[in-house]
Amino acid sequence: MNAQEARDAVACPLPPGHRDGGVRTDLVDARGYVDAPHQLLAQLRAEQPVRRVVFAGVPVWLVTRHEDIRAASRDPRLSNDPRRGNKAVQMAPWVFATETYTVTRNMLRCDPPEHTRLRELVAGEFTPGRIEALRPRIQQITDELLSPLLPLGHLDVITDFAKRLPLTVISDVLGVPAPGRDTFARLAGVYVEMSAGDGGRMPRAAREMRDYLTQLVKAKRQPTARAEDLLGRLLAADHQEDEVIGMAFLLLVAGFETTAHLIGSGVLALLEHPGQLELLRSKPHLMGQAIEEILRWNGPIKMAPVLRFTTCDVGIGDVTVPGGGEAVLLSYGAGNRDPARFAEPDRFDILRDSRGHLAFGHGIHHCLGAPLGKAEAQIALRALLERCDQLALASDPGELAWGHSRFMRGLTSLPVTFRPVPPGSTP
Repeated sequence: MNAQEARDAVACPLPPGHRDGGVRTDLVDARGYVDAPHQLLAQLRAEQPVRRVVFAGVPVWLVTRHEDIRAASRDPRLSNDPRRGNKAVQMAPWVFATETYTVTRNMLRCDPPEHTRLRELVAGEFTPGRIEALRPRIQQITDELLSPLLPLGHLDVITDFAKRLPLTVISDVLGVPAPGRDTFARLAGVYVEMSAGDGGRMPRAAREMRDYLTQLVKAKRQPTARAEDLLGRLLAADHQEDEVIGMAFLLLVAGFETTAHLIGSGVLALLEHPGQLELLRSKPHLMGQAIEEILRWNGPIKMAPVLRFTTCDVGIGDVTVPGGGEAVLLSYGAGNRDPARFAEPDRFDILRDSRGHLAFGHGIHHCLGAPLGKAEAQIALRALLERCDQLALASDPGELAWGHSRFMRGLTSLPVTFRPVPPGSTP
C-alpha cells in the first residue's frame, strides 16, 4: 500500500458534530485494515502518530508510535473505565451497554484501586511456578489433539489445533465443563470477530455469555461442587458473583482467542521464512526467543482491546488530547513495527532482541495471562516442528483469510501438509 492508497483508505467523514483533528475515517472498514494492517498503520504513523479517526463508529485519537503508546499506557489521566467516556463514545454498544456491563465489567475495564483488587484475586494463578506446573497438562492436550491428525499428513492449523488447544487449557484452569466449551467458543467468536457495521451482535452475544456464565457459577455454588478450579476457589472465598462472572469472561476470551492466533500466525511466519524455520529446527532452544519475535512481528492484538478515556487534557507526543472523556486507542501492532524502536521492523528475525514489544500491552494492564499464552505457543510449535517434517502450506498464501476483528489479527484457516514423524524420531 503506497501513501496515496493509505490516504484514500481513510477518506470517510467523521460523524456530524465531532471535531476533526486530521484524518476522517472509519478505520475498521479502511482498505488494508484486515489484510494488510501493518502497511496501513505504518503510513498513518509516519504521517501523524497521534491523529483523530473513527474506529467502529466511535471518534477516537489513534496512537501509533511505540514511545507514545508506552507513555499513554502508564498515564493515570487516561481511564480504562468506559463510564468515563463522553456521550458520543457511550452511544456505541460495543463500548458501553448497561445491560451487558455485568459480564464485561472486569479488571481490564476499570482503574485503581478497583483494578488492583480484582487483579490480585487471580494473580497467584499465573505465577511462573503455576505456569510451569501446567506444562505437562498442556503437552498432554497437545499430544491428544495431534495424534489422530498426524497420520493424515495434513491438517488445518487453526480449526484442528490452534483454537482447540487454548480453549481446552483455559477451560481446565477455570473449570468450564467440556459440554459447555463449544458454546463459549461460539460466543467468543462473535465477540471478537466484529466489524464496524455489526456492533449490535456484540451486546446480544454478551447477554448470552452472561447467562451461560451465571448458570456455570450457580452450579459451582452447589454443596456437592468442589473448589478445585479457579472459579470454584473464587466462589469459595466469597467473592461477589458478578465479579467472578466478569473475571471468567475476560480470562476465557483473552486466554482463548489470543493464544490461538499466536500459534497460527507463528506457523505462518515460519513457513513464509524457511530460513528461520530451519534455524529453529536446528536450534530448538531458540523457541522462547522465536515466540517473542512472532509476538512483535505479527502478534494477535493489533489494537488495544479497550479504549482509554481522558479525565483531563492529556499530552501524547506532540498532541494535546482534550479532557472530558475523549477516547484514545493504542495500536500495539503499529508500535511493534515502529522503526524508532526496532531496526528494520518489517523483517522477521528470531535472533532479534524483541524485548519491549507491546503484544501483551504495557503498564498496570499488561496481560496477566501472557506467560500461559507463551507456554502454550512454545509447546504447540515445538510439537508441530518435531512431528511434522516437510511442513508446507496447502494453499496459496494469497488465499489465506484473516478474521474481521476490530482488535485482533488472526487467520480463519491455515491448511498445511507434512510427512508424519514417529514419536522419538528426528525430522
